[in-house]
Amino acid sequence: MIQNGVESPPRSIVHLDLDAFFVSVERRKDSRLKGVPLIIGGQSQRAVVSSCSYEARYFGVHAGMPMRLARRLCPHAVVLKGDYDAYEQCSREVTEMVEAQSPLFEKASIDEFYIDLTGMERFYGCYRWAHELRQQIIHETHLPLSMGLSVNKLVAKVLTNQAKPNGERQLRAEEVQPFLAPLHVRHIPMIGQKTSHRLSYLGIRNVATLRQIPQQVLSTVFGKQGQFLYQSARGEDHRPVLPYRARSSLSSERTFQQDTMDIQLLRTCLTRMAEKLAYRLRRSGKLTGCISVKIRYASFETHSRQARIPLCNTDDVLIAKALQLFEQLYTRRIRIRLIGLKFSQLQAGGQQIALFQDIPRQGRLYQALDTIRDKYGTRSVQRASGWKGPPASALMHNKK
Repeated sequence: MIQNGVESPPRSIVHLDLDAFFVSVERRKDSRLKGVPLIIGGQSQRAVVSSCSYEARYFGVHAGMPMRLARRLCPHAVVLKGDYDAYEQCSREVTEMVEAQSPLFEKASIDEFYIDLTGMERFYGCYRWAHELRQQIIHETHLPLSMGLSVNKLVAKVLTNQAKPNGERQLRAEEVQPFLAPLHVRHIPMIGQKTSHRLSYLGIRNVATLRQIPQQVLSTVFGKQGQFLYQSARGEDHRPVLPYRARSSLSSERTFQQDTMDIQLLRTCLTRMAEKLAYRLRRSGKLTGCISVKIRYASFETHSRQARIPLCNTDDVLIAKALQLFEQLYTRRIRIRLIGLKFSQLQAGGQQIALFQDIPRQGRLYQALDTIRDKYGTRSVQRASGWKGPPASALMHNKK
């Protein structure tokens, strides 16, 4: 590998990808779903597919597709709204295992990780190490996991996709270009449908053909993206593995099936979100110092308001502040399409005890409620003020 005119030894980058992650979590909870077409997503007319099983993909269903189209393509599929709290919990389980073992890793998404093992081949063997980590994760979580090990992030990700489902592959530096050459350009990450169509129009369908195009030509036709296309066709990617940092905020959003001016419905949704996020704060040992509320009108005009608060993770305080911010924010009485809540400026710690407040009793109450949620799910127990309202099917979840 040559970078800045200086030849450097090849890196060893591992890419881990939990296969059909949402689907796998649902099947872990209910074994009856194994082997059947399964689609995860909202139930409304505006909903899109969040994830789908390989059985559903056979019929043309894919993530991001409108749910109404997915139902037409695969009418016999089982459709679930999805349990996003369970998905995040499973993601945290895997993250903790990766973090405990890895010298340097990056969490690219809820179900993807990059690990830099450069130099480890002299002591233990990169492939052996990555193989053992993958087997440990599969054994402890019972989730399928694919892996690619190669010289950079781009090639490792392409290799992982070729290893799916639930496989692993290794590619050495001298094997990169022969491996990439026959692949369709869509196999390169970040080449979407629009760019693929433009390349196809120019007669460029596989990586080998793309590699023959001079960089100047690609830059003229595709602008800044031309440099990326030129390097990707050669398997070049100098991006570092960025050290993982715990998230600095928690957020939740609800998009309504029909735009609404129902104040009680809006307050109910906000209460639900605050209660759920407060539970996640406590379970992660965090406190929040800033809370913000967002609304999006039917015209897609978006407004938000935030406030600093004393470090806190209790439902009572956070719900009251969220509702107060909403009252200050929603003054136009125009139909709302989306409402959101975010806790930021997170810090590690437990709830502070305030004078003249019955915190020990309140703390025991939260502990009991959280224990129930741990066992039966976050929807198993909630405030009456957050329960009265439309059924879950009336909402489309867009949680971040």
